[in-house]
Amino acid sequence: MTPQRRTAATVPRPRRAGWALITALLAVAALLAGCSNIDSTFTQRAGGGDGDQVVRVGTLRGQPHLFAPFFWDGFLPAGTVADVVVFDSSPDVKNALVSGQIDVAVMGVPAMLAGAAAQQDVRLVAASADGGSAIVGRPEIADVKALRGKRVGYPVGSSQEVLLRSTLRANGIDPDAEVTLVNLTFADMANAYASGQIDAFSSAELGPSVAKQKGAHDIVSPYDTPVGKVNIGLATTQRVIDADPDLVRRVVAAHTEAVHHMDTHRDEWQRRVVAEFGLDPVVAASAIANTWPRADLAPGYLAQVAALAREMARLGQLPAAPEMSTFVDDSFQPSASAPKQEAQK
Repeated sequence: MTPQRRTAATVPRPRRAGWALITALLAVAALLAGCSNIDSTFTQRAGGGDGDQVVRVGTLRGQPHLFAPFFWDGFLPAGTVADVVVFDSSPDVKNALVSGQIDVAVMGVPAMLAGAAAQQDVRLVAASADGGSAIVGRPEIADVKALRGKRVGYPVGSSQEVLLRSTLRANGIDPDAEVTLVNLTFADMANAYASGQIDAFSSAELGPSVAKQKGAHDIVSPYDTPVGKVNIGLATTQRVIDADPDLVRRVVAAHTEAVHHMDTHRDEWQRRVVAEFGLDPVVAASAIANTWPRADLAPGYLAQVAALAREMARLGQLPAAPEMSTFVDDSFQPSASAPKQEAQK
């Protein structure tokens, strides 16, 4: 999926008579690029002031629980700016990170784990947001046991699939025999519910909040499993860490302050995400109320990440759980003098 930046310049189409010259210049530029230092991940790029170091950060469009990068510029030190690039899915973000198209990424932890399990260069360096998930359905579905025989939507390979299957099993329901599971994208959940294609679904926001505007309700909390509320993290690559560890440290510090600010200024968070993506303010407020920003890598949090990896492997979403000591790099966590992050709520 082609990423989009918040701003884009329109490049005039060159005249036909100039193509030979342009082609020659591009060839020279490509030759010079090939001779440059390929380990220099962070570059001086358009978008900041003269001499600014620009860090390319990927995230998802229209998602309040992945909005932290839009706050970074208020907390990065002078001389460092964030170039926010938006994608349609966490796997798209992960692929861009691994390929070097972006330098750091705010995305779903399951996509990170999938990359790490496939021996791709993905490192979790901070949390970003807990929650942002829900299991919702029709008003007549009073509780999780009433899901027997119902059509339940879910996004395959996601943490929401793990939460759904774990919740059903914990309540004595066989997910593959006693409910009809319908694989849908996040974007299709609310419409599938409204059209009657499904009776309930487990999904990330904004789908649950949109469905609630159409009469759905929370059937059961998806957070009462060993996975807890783990959902979104901040990742980079070992390549980037080796190229400029000090910049990674600055990014993690700014990210920590940004998510703390979001948590304590939720009205501002709502206004900015509505303005950025044109969301319904009521839906955005509902999604934000179901999200808990955080940046720490506390032992309890990492235990839940490990539980998520084990459950994904058990479900066949991963060939095996990745080695956590390699996947997690907590060396960039801010000192105790940084804004305190609350423990998992």
